[in-house]
Amino acid sequence: MKKAILRGVIGFPTGISIGCAITIVLSFGFADGHYSPVVPEMTDMCGSEIAAVALQFVLCGVIGFVFAAASIIWENDNLNLIAQSVINFVISICTMIPVAYICFWMEHSLSGVLSYMEIFAAIYTSIWVVMYVGYRINVIKINKKIQN
Repeated sequence: MKKAILRGVIGFPTGISIGCAITIVLSFGFADGHYSPVVPEMTDMCGSEIAAVALQFVLCGVIGFVFAAASIIWENDNLNLIAQSVINFVISICTMIPVAYICFWMEHSLSGVLSYMEIFAAIYTSIWVVMYVGYRINVIKINKKIQN
């Protein structure tokens, strides 16, 4: 538990940094030369842009904290890879859905939530496959060195 919390503490500013970087990239693409730190609906919900930015700032930190803390699951040798993956995915999506909803990163409807979940699952699966293949390649290399 202590290790998970320590990772989470490191993950908090990482989540903030990634969230900030995403707003800059999206602003380049969609904000007609202006910086758009939050979507207008979030500003309306919070009553001011600074309140919306502050809330999104904290929530991006929460995402970073949870994702970093949840990485401890991959070190649990009592669980097989499928169990580790399912647990990590459930923790991740249970964090992302409420944050995405609050921040208006998805449409506020059942179809919006389901669509966001589908996109999240596709991205998660893609990252998982790339990481798995990378680790398998490393294992093969290590085994070849051991055999020689």
